[in-house]
Amino acid sequence: MALNLPAGLQITAPIQPQYESILTTEALEFVARLHRAFEARRQELLKARVARQARIDAGEMPDFLAETAHVRSGDWKVAPVPAALQCRRVEITGPVEAKMIINAFNSGADSYMADFEDSNSPNWDNQIQGQVNLYKAIRRELSFTNEAGKEYKLNDKIATLQIRPRGWHLDEKHVLVDGQRVSGGLFDFGLVFFHNAKEQVARGAGPFYYLPKMESHLEARLWNDAFVMAQDLVGLPQGTIKATVLVETILATFEMEEILYELRNHSAGLNAGRWDYIFSCIKKFKKNKDFCLAQRGAITMEVPFMRSYALALVQACHKRGAPAMGGMSALIPIKNDPVANEKALAGIRHDKTRDANDGFDGGWVAHPGLVPIAMEEFVKVLGNKPNQFEKQVEGTFGPQQWLDFRPTTPITEAGLRNNINVGIHYLGSWLAGNGCVPIHNLMEDAATAEISRSQVWQWVVSPKGILDDGRKVTVEMVRPMIAEELAKVKATVTGQGEDTASYDQAAGIFDRMSLTPDYPEFLTLPLYEAMA
Repeated sequence: MALNLPAGLQITAPIQPQYESILTTEALEFVARLHRAFEARRQELLKARVARQARIDAGEMPDFLAETAHVRSGDWKVAPVPAALQCRRVEITGPVEAKMIINAFNSGADSYMADFEDSNSPNWDNQIQGQVNLYKAIRRELSFTNEAGKEYKLNDKIATLQIRPRGWHLDEKHVLVDGQRVSGGLFDFGLVFFHNAKEQVARGAGPFYYLPKMESHLEARLWNDAFVMAQDLVGLPQGTIKATVLVETILATFEMEEILYELRNHSAGLNAGRWDYIFSCIKKFKKNKDFCLAQRGAITMEVPFMRSYALALVQACHKRGAPAMGGMSALIPIKNDPVANEKALAGIRHDKTRDANDGFDGGWVAHPGLVPIAMEEFVKVLGNKPNQFEKQVEGTFGPQQWLDFRPTTPITEAGLRNNINVGIHYLGSWLAGNGCVPIHNLMEDAATAEISRSQVWQWVVSPKGILDDGRKVTVEMVRPMIAEELAKVKATVTGQGEDTASYDQAAGIFDRMSLTPDYPEFLTLPLYEAMA
């Protein structure tokens, strides 16, 4: 199917009939204008990441920026959030496929974060069909009928919509402007904003977003400048857009107030993105001989560096009049095992009780069945109040707390095998088009897959990568385990009626990403190039 493309823009992917409503000449011209205005700065910021990493690899430790001390000491607040974002006690997240969108909207959560990023496998059809689905959902026109004939429709009362585009490091390889790939984030944001922002405002909400993977306030400034331009181009008042930033990199922690400041007219607060945060810590200090984290199961929100980061986030947000959102517990309900299910639900309850008592204004869940428990725990603390913006966290936080990377043990063979198993299973699903996968009773996404392969890489490289039985983790130990865990994964997915074709490829990618001497920065970059 041929589209009327604006000058200088190419699309190198098939166009399904339903995509015409999204890939209009005007919408693509809007994306092209964003690209031409901001691509050079995006590339500069990505180069700055590489340079900063080189300094950390050489021994530099992060600290507060001297040049932004005036921001941290200044007397300012973010613009007030609109009524639709005042109450966010429970937010549910998930990819942009039709059934998930409907179930999330109908879940009873205050807000739904529709995800073009970590819980979504970004093949072309997922990205554009997701745009079609959101276009229909915003207008209350989305429905879905499964293979058994069950119909899904939106309720009269639905959650407030927020949308997560891809991070600055990801391209949309199927769309070129003047011969350059466009930013995946600007592509996702540009299309959904152009088509829906005015409709969202007319329906009493607005164009609300979640911004992932940022490492500095300058990256937040780039988003803010894109928002300013976008609002001008479509004729919306400045400040109509509101965006919550996921603090999911260790470097962003040192610039939380600066990030709020850069987005102050468009800010909807910060979110403690815990899984990517752990991945970021491993990635940033991968060459530090003194750094070696224990296996994933031991890195809870109660360990020193995670606890201090969460409390500091609440402190920064409430000091500046912004919402502070708690992160995601990966636990999900477990069918057919009442004992395990009760344990999982207790874990969710504990997680949300801690967040609410710490001062968070809400928290995330990954499954509609968890909304009531999370809501109950926040209501216990908040009562009838929609939030607790007024709660101030006492204490001083900085490098001493955030770089206290304990625990370093245990590292067990079971923990090593679990990382391999989860990594292969998730990557196989991702390559097959599914980016949100229940594995071993946890909801896994790209962030947890990143932890899995990064920990294996680190334990091989670090002199501290020693199992609790005294064996050093080595390439020679891990490689046979990859073959063994692949066999287990294939047996599992075969039992679930899935095709195993993508899992051999996944195991090969996991091998390369976890056992190569040169650490690959993001798992999703080579994976994306491997997909159609």
